[in-house]
Amino acid sequence: MVKIGNLEIGEFPLLLAPMEDVSDPPFRAVCKENGADMMYTEFISSEGLIRDAAKSVQKLDIYDYERPIGIQIFGDKIDSMRQAAAIAEEAGPELVDINYGCPVKKVACKGAGAGILLDIPKMQKMTEEIVKQVEKPVTVKTRLGWDDSTIKIVEVAKRLQDVGIQALTIHGRTRQQMYKGVADWTKIAEVKNHPDIHIPIFGNGDIDSPEKAKEYKEKFGVDGIMIGRAAIGYPWIFNEIKHFLETGNKLTPPDMNERVAVAKKHLTFSVEWKGDRTGIYEMRRHYTNYFRGIPNFKPYRTRLVESESYDELMAILDEVSEQFPTPVLTMA
Repeated sequence: MVKIGNLEIGEFPLLLAPMEDVSDPPFRAVCKENGADMMYTEFISSEGLIRDAAKSVQKLDIYDYERPIGIQIFGDKIDSMRQAAAIAEEAGPELVDINYGCPVKKVACKGAGAGILLDIPKMQKMTEEIVKQVEKPVTVKTRLGWDDSTIKIVEVAKRLQDVGIQALTIHGRTRQQMYKGVADWTKIAEVKNHPDIHIPIFGNGDIDSPEKAKEYKEKFGVDGIMIGRAAIGYPWIFNEIKHFLETGNKLTPPDMNERVAVAKKHLTFSVEWKGDRTGIYEMRRHYTNYFRGIPNFKPYRTRLVESESYDELMAILDEVSEQFPTPVLTMA
């Protein structure tokens, strides 16, 4: 059983990655229903939290059915991060997670996210202060390094473990790679298999099928897998991986009725949580994946992403159910 502190999260937990403008409560709800063992909020600005910015504070919203869940924070100032961690803990998550992996320019080039990989002593000090500040377990998500010449992920893992983090998730790319190329899991395995490392190590990057999840589990020996982009519009991936790991057989992919039902649920929660305008707008990124691989679907996809009415969107989704019977569908 994998444990983060005293929190048990399964024999081989599947984690939903914190993704900006994606991993919100509506998306987390459908992922939890479809097998995610542990989830995280979108990353939250420490400066936004300590200044009580509405957008940052809203991201603290968590619901009992999501548990266990971690709140993820980011920033470049140690004192602000310490204060933000205290605010995050008050919101009642199971753990507080630190983002040391975001590669986006406006974050990383200010010394936050993956930018702190250029200053490992500061990274260690910031982590130490956060661990001292909160009673809940503290975890970290990071990358291999800033670029190929600065990869010190084993040293980073040991330093962060020394100051008290309870688990580490490693995305197998450098900041310079962004999301391009292939994630290097051999370096994740170096951390997991190092004799001085005793906290859970989770791997992240490129897991997009049950077969790959099984291959990487067996090949690299990680304690669990974090899934990000592959879950967007396809929350079924969690249960599909679990079933394949347990039985060696693949689950039947969701039929059209299942896809429409989950898309409707996601849309409804999105509108309830964010309001009509934002809820409808932010759902648009999900439709392509909810209905990926369906022949002749483009006209419906266009209507879904252009509509600005909740009622109209629900009607289009009803029409999709009628126009496309429920054969077994495969992912493209």
